[in-house]
Amino acid sequence: MSAVAVAGVIPGAMARPFLKWVGGKTQLLPELLRRMPARFGTYYEPFVGAGAMFFALAPERAILNDLNNRLVSTYDGVRDCCEDVIAKLRESASKHSEAYYYERRAEKIDGRGVVAVASWMIYMNKAGFNGLYRVNRSGGFNVPWGKHATFAPDGTNLRACSVALRNVTVSNYDFRKFFEYAQPERGDVVYFDPPYAPLSATSDFDSYTKERFSASDQRDLRDIARSLKASGVHVILSNSSAPLIRDLYADGFTVDEVSARRNVNSNGSGRGAIKELLIT
Repeated sequence: MSAVAVAGVIPGAMARPFLKWVGGKTQLLPELLRRMPARFGTYYEPFVGAGAMFFALAPERAILNDLNNRLVSTYDGVRDCCEDVIAKLRESASKHSEAYYYERRAEKIDGRGVVAVASWMIYMNKAGFNGLYRVNRSGGFNVPWGKHATFAPDGTNLRACSVALRNVTVSNYDFRKFFEYAQPERGDVVYFDPPYAPLSATSDFDSYTKERFSASDQRDLRDIARSLKASGVHVILSNSSAPLIRDLYADGFTVDEVSARRNVNSNGSGRGAIKELLIT
């Protein structure tokens, strides 16, 4: 199936991330893409987030994963029931207001089906404050109203994303469990974009799920990357420039420092250009 064959998709249109996400990689795509091998087998992404790298690559074969179960349901909904998701979003657009936002935020959304979860997730992301997705330790979404005067779903891009996802598996595992299920082979490529190691005691943001990403998790991730590398799998990682990450990847990896601007932050003083690491 080509993009031309899908109603509402502009021929040749490239899918873009349909969510705004903390740590999204859209601005770093040129740096990431030039580190990709010219040819590879299956593309794996254990922390897919908004999927900027995946949508830019548009690989023929891909297996995506994220620990955020609502995000995974959203991908499933956009892939399998795109028109229903768009219809629900148009309904939200007709009711969009501060009161409606908080009414939707209070919904018990888990377990209600992929269309309900996807339309809720996309609306919360676009109508909430600064595009944040943040939950408390009980899993409750707690981002305040974004004060946007209007909300309009981008049906054209959602349809293009649906096409890009049509043959893609999206799973919901811890990254360690993911590599028990998905076993990359020589010539495949894995892109790791985990929750970043904090640069200071107050700078961490890892509230995408009620679980948190620890220094021990970062070490386990490094060990998996090293094992994949030894098996002939092409590995690319992105992370903060924290001393922990520099130390973890000092041996056997190429570490490059790049500048990135972070615009998704609950604190305005936390936005701006920072140094990040791209590791291969």
